Amino acid sequence: MSDLSTAIKQIQQMLTMQDAMNSRVSDTWRENNFQWYRAIWVECAEMLDHHGWKWWKHQECDVPQVQLELVDIFHFGLSLRLMNESNTDVIAEQLANELQLSVEHTDFKLALEDLASAAVTNKAFDGKSFTACMQLMNMDLDELFRQYVGKNTLNFFRQDFGYKEGTYIKVWNGKEDNEVLADLVTSLDTSANDFQTQVYNGLKAAYPA
Repeated sequence: MSDLSTAIKQIQQMLTMQDAMNSRVSDTWRENNFQWYRAIWVECAEMLDHHGWKWWKHQECDVPQVQLELVDIFHFGLSLRLMNESNTDVIAEQLANELQLSVEHTDFKLALEDLASAAVTNKAFDGKSFTACMQLMNMDLDELFRQYVGKNTLNFFRQDFGYKEGTYIKVWNGKEDNEVLADLVTSLDTSANDFQTQVYNGLKAAYPA
């Protein structure tokens, strides 16, 4: 678990990266009023399938996939917070405190429904229930940071190497780019100031072009 000052620093970095990614998609993303809250609850439904909820059949919880979905939701949650507050220091401190909260839930499905409910009812990103989901999936802020920076950097890499034009190669020597990324980020030090650059350079070195 990160201490509060480290947590704030990590979240500030993620906010900067999220703003950059959104701006890459659209320079006017703040004025476009994208429905980030809707993306959150739709992802929640998809995540529930990876977790398992059907009582009429045997299901195994796919923890790595659930964690990936949580990272995707955090992208949307950061975007929603950036839409509602211009001061990133305020957002970072709020989120850092929310992500340090102790878990009230013992059932992941109920925590996830609270997260989805806040998105549907209040059009908001509920940091408290998100934290409960993370902790119930054995995910702390350091792991969220590692996976977030990795996925965000991969998204940029895809754009740089022809994703929009349809020329991007998704499978690298028998592995999907997501799998290559997962192996790469676990081999790097998240506390390094150039962690994001190391991830990008590692992807570039592995890309089969």
